Amino acid sequence: MKEFELKYGCNPNQKPARIFMRDGSELPLRVLNGRPGFINFLDAFNSWQLVKELKEATGMPAAASFKHVSPAGAAVGQPLSDVDKKIYFVSDDAELSPIACAYIRARGADRLCSYGDWAALSDVCDAATARYLKGEVSDGIIAPGYTDEALEILKSKKGGKYNVVEIDPDYVPAAEEYKDVFGVTFQQGHNNFKIDEELLQNIVSENKELPRQAKIDLIVALITLKYTQSNSVCYVKDGQAIGVGAGQQSRIHCTRLAGNKADNWYLRQHPKVLGLQFVDGIRRADRDNAIDVYTSDEYEDVLREGVWQNTFRVKPEVLTAEEKKAWIATQSGVSVGSDAFFPFGDNVERARKSGVKYIAEPGGSIRDDHVIATADKYGMTLCFTGMRLFHH
Repeated sequence: MKEFELKYGCNPNQKPARIFMRDGSELPLRVLNGRPGFINFLDAFNSWQLVKELKEATGMPAAASFKHVSPAGAAVGQPLSDVDKKIYFVSDDAELSPIACAYIRARGADRLCSYGDWAALSDVCDAATARYLKGEVSDGIIAPGYTDEALEILKSKKGGKYNVVEIDPDYVPAAEEYKDVFGVTFQQGHNNFKIDEELLQNIVSENKELPRQAKIDLIVALITLKYTQSNSVCYVKDGQAIGVGAGQQSRIHCTRLAGNKADNWYLRQHPKVLGLQFVDGIRRADRDNAIDVYTSDEYEDVLREGVWQNTFRVKPEVLTAEEKKAWIATQSGVSVGSDAFFPFGDNVERARKSGVKYIAEPGGSIRDDHVIATADKYGMTLCFTGMRLFHH
């Protein structure tokens, strides 16, 4: 297949639309089911690069959940804890392969943002992953292959229209890439910068401690940022992105946005949230929306008389601001990465409030000394990578 005709571009009025290779060669993919659109393919190609690099850097299966050309979540295939299973709604008897765990955790970073996502897997999609994905609202998936059983499961989604794309795992993109904007063609070298543990050697803080798990988490953060619309900041814990802040003009706004998402992820583990009793037959999306509202300042929207009965079997107690603050304060061992330098120590101050212990950022600000001093004040480990990771 040398080209694939698309229904339209980013919007219905943008026609004609297609994907093809400039050199006239075959496309490095096969569409096994459905008819992906313009934005679907943008998500597919960005997410595939992320999971492929993450697998190469860590040696573990990796997955991502993409929306609008940025990851809502990314993770490696570390096992799910009992709490993970509960907050991601995984049954105790569910089959859980490493690649299934990777996707469940990637989607669990921000289940609201992952609604209608594009899924990406570094490894062959197996039946365990397909079964979990079948129950979620998703637009499509890209993977280097599918088992026969997994493909049959996925083909049954969305009335048989679910988008399934198989990518050639050996495909290497051209050294130079092009992009047209306003009729003007941009050219640049493909971003082949390799992210691995070598990038974390320049520890500039007084605390030099950087355990193995923290290294994995910082690699997850940095590779996620490489494919996130800039400016961007990513919080990671136990091999899983728990908060991604993308596309903000101010660095501190990225840090706050990602930190707030990390806090929301952690609040899902609060005993009051784990104890919510939902009505039978509630849809996953309605359940996730209810949890999001319940843990927010707008909790009254789901707890009003005559309203809560639509969602809960028993009216929940309010999760107070004091309880939320106290719970978030117990979070620890979180890693954070930034795609460009922190210009002020306020980013470190905000990250600390979400349990951040390890930081990786390029360095190079005229106020690096202030950033380092702020990290030292809290005993954090701070690495300067020396490499910016902007993505547009």
